[in-house]
Amino acid sequence: MDLSGKTALVTGAARRVGKAVALGLARRGADVVIHYNGSQEAAERTAAEIAGLGVEAVPLGADLRHAREIERLFLEIGERIGRLDVLVNSAASFRAARFEEISSEAWDEVMALNVRAPFLCSRLAASLMRRPSGKEDTGPDTGAIVNISDLSAYRPWPGYTHHGASKAALVHLTSSSALELAPDIRVNCVIPGAILPPPGVDLESEEWRRRGESVLLGRTGNGKHVADAVVSLIENDFITGAILPVDGGERLLK
Repeated sequence: MDLSGKTALVTGAARRVGKAVALGLARRGADVVIHYNGSQEAAERTAAEIAGLGVEAVPLGADLRHAREIERLFLEIGERIGRLDVLVNSAASFRAARFEEISSEAWDEVMALNVRAPFLCSRLAASLMRRPSGKEDTGPDTGAIVNISDLSAYRPWPGYTHHGASKAALVHLTSSSALELAPDIRVNCVIPGAILPPPGVDLESEEWRRRGESVLLGRTGNGKHVADAVVSLIENDFITGAILPVDGGERLLK
């Protein structure tokens, strides 16, 4: 898919990896809908940065834990833009809790944002991607979807049972969506590793430096590494159902 002139929605695009992905798409010529929930000011700054690249940036807020909010978000995209070409499901929570202390409410909240929201967004995006635009398509794609999981999908992390289960489910959702939405909509997944330190950990800290040393390549990555992977999966029109680690080989280590 040639991204020039296309419209992409990136969920959780105000900050961190989502922002890096939104900027990566904009640099390839895509107009970007910047979804946010509680980070309106950050989303507006990201929109201004993207607009400076010469493409359109539209910040839209929604709490993806609620189905009605997702429906409202896509209704607004349909009314304001009329079509969607790319969806990147980046918004997610990162909740830690001991196994015995995970309540049913906490479990449901994590699943709602990390699994149900990408499913609902993908389903609604598919209808916008397939809506006639009055323009001839220039390639085989009607649309492309990329999900963002993480390494907890491969192996369990102590204290992150509900998070890991949600990310493993997202990988399975990727495969199922690729199967169901083919041939005109492609669905792939990127699995970042040590890309950005968790909140409260400084990028220059000894803790983050040691994390990089524990990776097979001996260093941490950055948001651009993820953005480049997402762009590559979108632009290559013969890839669907792929699960692409961007982790410096960390998944290979025990």
